[in-house]
Amino acid sequence: MIRVSVLYANGPGVRFDHDYYRDRHMPLLKSRMGDACKHYTVDRGLAGGAPGSAAPFVAACHIHCDSLASFQAGFGPHAAEILADIPNYTDVTPVVQISEVVAG
Repeated sequence: MIRVSVLYANGPGVRFDHDYYRDRHMPLLKSRMGDACKHYTVDRGLAGGAPGSAAPFVAACHIHCDSLASFQAGFGPHAAEILADIPNYTDVTPVVQISEVVAG
């Protein structure tokens, strides 16, 4: 199992429409990827590790797939459409990390 984490850095003046992301963007991604996306979660940043500090990320999503190959097969053909939707909810360039899930 792999997890594709898409992280949106927080900062002064960052624009991020959480409702659009949750209700439109992620369902678009799931509908295009089909069964290649086993499930996904969406996070809203609340705070940093130190008391009173801001969250380092305004939002994140985590997409779970059986393998890197299945993610690439599900996402690749629809990448242009999915990525073109980003300006509809944020002005932040996302950071992507693909990880092997080793526990949980």
